[in-house]
Amino acid sequence: MTVVKECDRSQHYKSDGEDEEKIVLREKREQKRSVRSKMSTFIRKYFFEGQRLANEKQAEIYVNNPDDSFFEVFIRKHRKLLGFAIPMSFFYIVWWSIAIRYNLLPLFPERYEMSITMMFGGLIAGMTCEGGGAVAFPVMTLALQIDPIIARDFSLMIQSCGMTAAAFTILFMRIAIEWRSIVFGSVGAIFGVTFGLEFVDPHLTADQKKMGFVSIWFAFALALFLLNTQKKRTTFEKIVDFNWWKAVVLTMTGFVGGIVTSFSGSGVDICSFSMLTLLFRISEKVATPTSVVLMACNTVVGFYWRQIIMTDVSVLAWEYWTVCIPVVVIMAPFGSVLASHFHRLVLATFIYVLEIIALISGFLVVKPDWTLTAISFGIILGGFAFFYALTRIGSSDPVYDDAEEEGDNSLELKV
Repeated sequence: MTVVKECDRSQHYKSDGEDEEKIVLREKREQKRSVRSKMSTFIRKYFFEGQRLANEKQAEIYVNNPDDSFFEVFIRKHRKLLGFAIPMSFFYIVWWSIAIRYNLLPLFPERYEMSITMMFGGLIAGMTCEGGGAVAFPVMTLALQIDPIIARDFSLMIQSCGMTAAAFTILFMRIAIEWRSIVFGSVGAIFGVTFGLEFVDPHLTADQKKMGFVSIWFAFALALFLLNTQKKRTTFEKIVDFNWWKAVVLTMTGFVGGIVTSFSGSGVDICSFSMLTLLFRISEKVATPTSVVLMACNTVVGFYWRQIIMTDVSVLAWEYWTVCIPVVVIMAPFGSVLASHFHRLVLATFIYVLEIIALISGFLVVKPDWTLTAISFGIILGGFAFFYALTRIGSSDPVYDDAEEEGDNSLELKV
């Protein structure tokens, strides 16, 4: 009898142990499932948010219609692919015909370093407000020790192809942009870049150009970071209650951005982005493609002025331009497609990282003297104060409180 009871007790304990093991295993599986679920939710939220179109009418391009022709159905089903392939095909046909005719292929073994650089530069150009020049200019001036004038010219030249290809992709896919910023910003930028090329750039030293570029936009990144620390910040798809003074602000922003572009090869896109996001509270998902289209127009003007009017583009800039075209006309449109699906905070994070790297690289490579160091920190502090003031003005404008109640006519499309 005693033996039987002991056997029953041991089986009971064994059964309890098995149940505990099952419970532990079940909890571990649930924890893994919870982690996977959270990771999946995070990825869907920030990297597959969906494209943002301007309104429902433009979204009809993605809706099936039984009366559509085969051509219309084909375009609707493959709009992303076509938006990527059309500009790439155009530039490749032109480039290959010239490359074969003038035997340009031997340039690649000599200038390959910029082809590699612009793989990332083209992607950044399409994804962010920075433009390919924001990668090309610091790499060429800081890492490769190339004259800033050549780096500036190359940035204008290559962006006139890459940013134009990305702009076509944006327009073809009907991604939401702020057209009034493009129109008024372009007017100011045309005068700004020509004025800067003629009267500002010749009076700046190489080190001043390098440190000024990285300091100004690091200050902007700081202001944008502080702005995005506000939880559930309300943003808009277009400038609310547009009037004459806002048109003047956009025009002057384009003018200042054009001057910055004249010595660094990039600037009007970041100026436009900063004004739209900080002052007018436009979503980064709209401000980014807007800045890409605006910069595409500005680089064409800058390239034209340097080559046709000033006739001063160096042979080295032409050689780098030649080996980078096949890269940027793929990567820039691809970046635009990617960015159209990303959450606005992801796009902002790209800007933070780029500006931190550029600033640190600037101080490490240039090794500025105490005077230039003081000027750089002054630019950072003054620029941060200016950008932060824009955020306060934008946050305190009562017009936006009314707009929050009314909403907007944008459409977020997950395709």
